[in-house]
Amino acid sequence: MDSLDLQVLSQARQWFKEGHRVWLVTVIETWGSAPRPPGALLCLRSDGLVVGSVSGGCVEDDLIERVRKGDRVLKPSLINYGVSKEEAARFGLPCGGNLRLVQEPLICNKWIDEVLDLTSKHRLVARTLDLKTGEILIETASRGEQFEFTGTRLRSLFGPRWRLLIVGAGQLSRVLAEMALALDFEVICCDPREEYHLTWDVKGATFSKEMPDDLVLQLELDPHSAVVALTHDSKLDDMVLLEALKSPAFYIGALGSRKNTTVRKERLAMFDLSKTEIDRLHGPIGLDLGGKTPTEIAVSIAAEIVAVKNGVSLIQKKQGSALPLSSTIAVNTH
Repeated sequence: MDSLDLQVLSQARQWFKEGHRVWLVTVIETWGSAPRPPGALLCLRSDGLVVGSVSGGCVEDDLIERVRKGDRVLKPSLINYGVSKEEAARFGLPCGGNLRLVQEPLICNKWIDEVLDLTSKHRLVARTLDLKTGEILIETASRGEQFEFTGTRLRSLFGPRWRLLIVGAGQLSRVLAEMALALDFEVICCDPREEYHLTWDVKGATFSKEMPDDLVLQLELDPHSAVVALTHDSKLDDMVLLEALKSPAFYIGALGSRKNTTVRKERLAMFDLSKTEIDRLHGPIGLDLGGKTPTEIAVSIAAEIVAVKNGVSLIQKKQGSALPLSSTIAVNTH
């Protein structure tokens, strides 16, 4: 799921509490080059305000116009767009793409409270809507499940935000934290060194003075989590790597040259880590963008994290860099 969907639910809840009539619109099926995937969510207010997206914009305009004209569904209803080439062109669906939606009135916000509470605890949640009765069921979901629509039942997944743990509070960490926040990651910076944490000032990021390995255990890293070790202090970096590499975090990287990465892997092998676990390490960290400044290096790290999150092969890597098993090529010399 997209964390934007959680923002949509949060706004829907707020509007509902303020006394507005609210509808949720979910993409259930697409053909051709429709711009938003199944499960994408939009919230529509009775006065035409919207949050979220189900298309490139023209479909949203039509939904707004329907509501303003009084076409307001009282129960979950199907809407089709793009059934002809002319209509597809009118609604901005390229290549004759088609789009099917479910529009439903928000009757109660308790289920939204439950979804937002569970996802804030890094749980994966499934919401099932019965189109015939309007009944909603919230339950824990399993990794690998996907959006489903049977014709009478819609099952959407809501997961936790992507999360980035940065170890080290130097200049590079500050820039990377700001980029990750812009990418809608939850950002946590950890640095027990007093001379660093006293100057941390990145708004929106959480700061911790815990020892890195202790914090990793407290966070219970999951497949929505990434970890980067940027302290230039091998003791602190190695401490977090020893725990993070045993976790299901989708990305784990460490700052250092190819030579330092080789030496670091030799040190890690002296502890209770398998070769497979050690080989998950992205080091040296970042894509090869030729960057030299902290900002350019932060771009290379953020780009690599996004690529791994999206399952894209890491083809922009320096020759000879350490290559994690989940990738096809490797990393930058910083």
